Amino acid sequence: MDKKLVSIFSLLIFSCALFAQKPKFGFRIRAITAGVTLSSLHDTAALHSAIDFLLKAKQKFIERGYEVQTLRVSTQNLFEYIPPFSYDDALPFLKRFDRIVEENNVILAIGQVLAPDQYQPGIGDWADKLTQMTKNISFSLSISSHERGIHFNSIKAASEILSKISKLNGGETCFRFTASANCPSNIPFFPAAFHEGKNSFGIGLESAGLVTKAFRQDSDPATARQTLKSVFEGSLLPVQTIAKEISNNLNWPCDGIDDSPAPGLDASIGEAIETYSKQPFGSSATLSACALITDVLKSLDVKKCGYSGLMLPIIEDKVLAARAKEKHFTMQELLLYSAVSGTGLDVVPLPGNTSRQTVENIMADVASLSLKYTAKALSVRLFLIPGKNAGDLVEFKNPALTSTTVMEP
Repeated sequence: MDKKLVSIFSLLIFSCALFAQKPKFGFRIRAITAGVTLSSLHDTAALHSAIDFLLKAKQKFIERGYEVQTLRVSTQNLFEYIPPFSYDDALPFLKRFDRIVEENNVILAIGQVLAPDQYQPGIGDWADKLTQMTKNISFSLSISSHERGIHFNSIKAASEILSKISKLNGGETCFRFTASANCPSNIPFFPAAFHEGKNSFGIGLESAGLVTKAFRQDSDPATARQTLKSVFEGSLLPVQTIAKEISNNLNWPCDGIDDSPAPGLDASIGEAIETYSKQPFGSSATLSACALITDVLKSLDVKKCGYSGLMLPIIEDKVLAARAKEKHFTMQELLLYSAVSGTGLDVVPLPGNTSRQTVENIMADVASLSLKYTAKALSVRLFLIPGKNAGDLVEFKNPALTSTTVMEP
């Protein structure tokens, strides 16, 4: 594919990380995400208002020395404001939204495109049109909730969407879609983000380096927990203070910080876990390390939002990608780690010919897992790689994604 056609959406997320030096404070602000409620598909004023807020908020953080990678807007779930239009008739409006955010270097999440446990014939073809007409829009479906249990109709719709969009851009378009299991509103991270209530904002971090820093100081199981907590609170409390100032000055309520330690090209969560376990990721002690990190994240004395759990995105983390090549873990073991951590199966590369039924089974497993724990937010973002089989090497056009081996589903 010609370089000019590489997805702008994917590049925006990581462009700062690719070329920047080590962050001043040992971590980056991955996203400032403004949530807005649109009155209709005509409502570009609310979108412009959110963008204006984001630009001001970013400047406040930059003035304090923080690196802000991306600005994001999430709306309420699309199915709530798409009427009276049909889904096809809504596409030109969404294309206009896409153009507005692209002009301002912002990305957009339109939330869940169908109501929970709903299936609509042709939804895969519609998603295919959406992703070809836009570059900066992500979206999702809800596959489980404590109120309704597993949403089997949503799982069917999600597998159909994934089957269609995986054929685009070497599978990289899958980056823009996730199946969300029991996920709350106002998650700063995409593609699971959707908004509820009055305008508000949240902060997402690229902070895997803080975990490595803490475990280099102390990897003793008896004391490492407190060291990690101290390192995180010392880093996040100043961010919280700035967010409160922004909230007060601009009159935008702050949902909090999603303290999930997202990795970057120079900050690997796999490296952090191995620093603690002294073993390759996937070996014994990996599960206990995941549990320890998640317990600390849940205990931090900061206002939290979103996942606030451990992310293990295979193709966004060099160490995890390398261990996948070395066959140190399977997809089922990733599910096991999700049982004590989060946030599910994220950017896992699978064969392009993986059947719809297999995809649905994987989603049902994650949905089931999400319902066994109170407020367990998980998601499924699979990369079906066209023309690739399990064990094949896969490389990506997006320089922020790491080459690895296609996994067995």
